[in-house]
Amino acid sequence: MKPGQHEAEISFNHIGSLQASQSSADWLCYNPPMGRREWLSGAVALMLVAGALTPLEGQRRKKKAEEEPPTQVLEQLPEPPAVVVADSTRLAFHLAPLSARGLLSRQVRDGIREIARQARGNAIVKLRAFVAGTGDLRRVQTIVSEEFAEKRVSLPALSVIQVGALPMEGAQVLLEAVSADRKTVNPGGLAFIAGQVATSEEASVTVGAMVRKSVAQIGAALRGVSLGAKDVMRVTCFVSSLDDHAASAQAVASEFPQAPATFVQLQRIPANPLSECEAVARLNEAPGNAVKLVNPEGLTVSPNYSQVALVGPGRIAMTGAQMAFGAKEEDVRLAFQRMEKTLDTVKTSQKNVFMTNYYPLSQRAAEMIRKVRFDFVDKAKPPASTLLLFEGLPSLDASLSIEVLALV
Repeated sequence: MKPGQHEAEISFNHIGSLQASQSSADWLCYNPPMGRREWLSGAVALMLVAGALTPLEGQRRKKKAEEEPPTQVLEQLPEPPAVVVADSTRLAFHLAPLSARGLLSRQVRDGIREIARQARGNAIVKLRAFVAGTGDLRRVQTIVSEEFAEKRVSLPALSVIQVGALPMEGAQVLLEAVSADRKTVNPGGLAFIAGQVATSEEASVTVGAMVRKSVAQIGAALRGVSLGAKDVMRVTCFVSSLDDHAASAQAVASEFPQAPATFVQLQRIPANPLSECEAVARLNEAPGNAVKLVNPEGLTVSPNYSQVALVGPGRIAMTGAQMAFGAKEEDVRLAFQRMEKTLDTVKTSQKNVFMTNYYPLSQRAAEMIRKVRFDFVDKAKPPASTLLLFEGLPSLDASLSIEVLALV
């Protein structure tokens, strides 16, 4: 003990020294050297794991973001039926007015909607589209499928034919249609009048004059089966040129004022003056037989076709256009064979055909039709027929197409 230092102070300092020593010992007891190393190692390991997980999680998120969305499968559009069956006593005939609004797609849609309006909710069972211009003819079928599928109604049989021109600048399509009424509108049945041709080798003769001649022949056909102008339900005129359209339209309107009339130029390059007009009329009474083929007095009698087909009350099959690919005999024969299979699906055949429309694109194709058809169609009862050269068909490989009406 130092001089002057009290015992109490010595005691106090000693106690403080002991407490300090004890505190240090306690720390050493709870934090031994080996424990510190383990704690530091664990902390570092956790940091490393966290660092490794962060980029891994980022990669997962990036991969998820880069994954392509599931492919949307568009509903496949239904195709128009190859053949439709309807009752002859319920058929009505329609024509969509020409329009120059928009391009082909717009005009087809507008035409279908106008025909639906005319049909007043009745089923449309047949469409025939005459297309002019450079539009893709295949679009017509697509649009028909879209429009009818959207309304959830049955599609009609469809024929699409390219022509040289239509009688309105900017018009690209003309639609004819047949609907099936809910009630009887033709109790006696229908008369289908074959195309009445009028042509001249003289270029100076007007097409209007040829149309007047065709109209006169339709009049003779009507009189030959005891019908009149008021009975005509539709007239379709195929002409070599539309330059004289006003006179042509007047010729038809003056003779058949109540009938919608179609005029199309067959090919882009006008040929010799030509007109061929076909018509449909309502019968006043049933013809006696289910089908009666007639060649009225004053009209040409041909072994290859009849001038008028009288169809009584009953079911008839209306086909869409059946194309042939190539103009060789075997190509054309194959088209007729496919038509036979189509008709077989509704339990009829080409032996029961009473009206045919042929759309060849060349003289060779037309010759093949004439050569092959009576291997399938009944030569003893040749149907009414229209056969003319047209501009084109929906397939670039097609040489002709065929559509028929047959008794079921």
